[in-house]
Amino acid sequence: MSYEIGMKIMNLEMTQRVGRTEYCSNTSLVKHITGFDPSSKNMEERTNAWRKFYEWANYDFLFINNDGPTPWQDLGRTTDMGHAVFLEGGTDFRNPCVCPFKTPQEVLSFDAAEEYGIPDIDERTKYFQQANLDGRKTYPSLIYPGGYYKTIVSGCIQSFGWDMFLMAVGTDPVKFGEYVLEGFFNLALANIKAWAKTDIKIFISHDDMVWTQGAIFKPEWYRKYIFPRYKKLWQPLKEKGIKVIFCSDGNFTEFIDDIAQAGADGFIFEPLTDLELVVKKYGKTHVIVGNADCRALTFGTKEDIEKEVKRCMNTAKSCPGFFMAVGNHIPSNVPIDNALYYFDLVNKYGRR
Repeated sequence: MSYEIGMKIMNLEMTQRVGRTEYCSNTSLVKHITGFDPSSKNMEERTNAWRKFYEWANYDFLFINNDGPTPWQDLGRTTDMGHAVFLEGGTDFRNPCVCPFKTPQEVLSFDAAEEYGIPDIDERTKYFQQANLDGRKTYPSLIYPGGYYKTIVSGCIQSFGWDMFLMAVGTDPVKFGEYVLEGFFNLALANIKAWAKTDIKIFISHDDMVWTQGAIFKPEWYRKYIFPRYKKLWQPLKEKGIKVIFCSDGNFTEFIDDIAQAGADGFIFEPLTDLELVVKKYGKTHVIVGNADCRALTFGTKEDIEKEVKRCMNTAKSCPGFFMAVGNHIPSNVPIDNALYYFDLVNKYGRR
């Protein structure tokens, strides 16, 4: 575990091993390794559990997003689509709520900036700076980045839910792209300007803008309404020398060039996005985080797990900006023995 190694990799300097991070919600695994309960009601025990897990797993940086102190549902209309049981103990289960938007026309007249309020940039900067300092104090040996989650498409999903989101775009893709997205853009821009005034070195820009099979909408719609806004959003960060790492679920292989041209310094992606292609095009110039398939850990044999780790390492280990990680993450249904074997293999094959 090393901030120094992580920053060298972020700066595309070759190190003696690949970079390391994970996104893990497997609390039984963490407790098994550390002896501390990460779901404890005691904050000190929770912190100790995660700190010791990060040390054991050799993390170099954490996946962090922070969209501000107040959730959107406390500021205006949002759509809670509910959540199936996924985490251990069913702690993530939620019943769906009624969507507050009844027609596509209501969605097409929605202004996210007006609904949720544009924050005062100086006040938001103070909030982000303190939150980041607190994180760095808790995990001093790791890169603790800034980040924003509900950038544009993810913002639409939270506000409208999938049904009304898709219906509204289908009803009037031009008005949605020109008017509705502008509100989400303005809200994101204010927060990103605030992040740019902090002393962070790395920023994770998250936006789940594709599905498992690729684009949700026509590619030209993205190229007209989404990617130009990414470029504008990232400009304040780029001007301060802050590296922008783009993250999306799903398969964004067809858009990798667009995202790079918009200014992303790196990519975090699931196994659906083509690692081999990304390495071929951007392996020497960009940070690459991923992209082992969590299904190998969940359902596979030890041979399957080793094959998956070797696939990633053989493809990307020669890239100076490569961080090995499971995509999407290590959930609670991954058997502990499989997870331990995965970590052993990463340590073994991750040496350069």
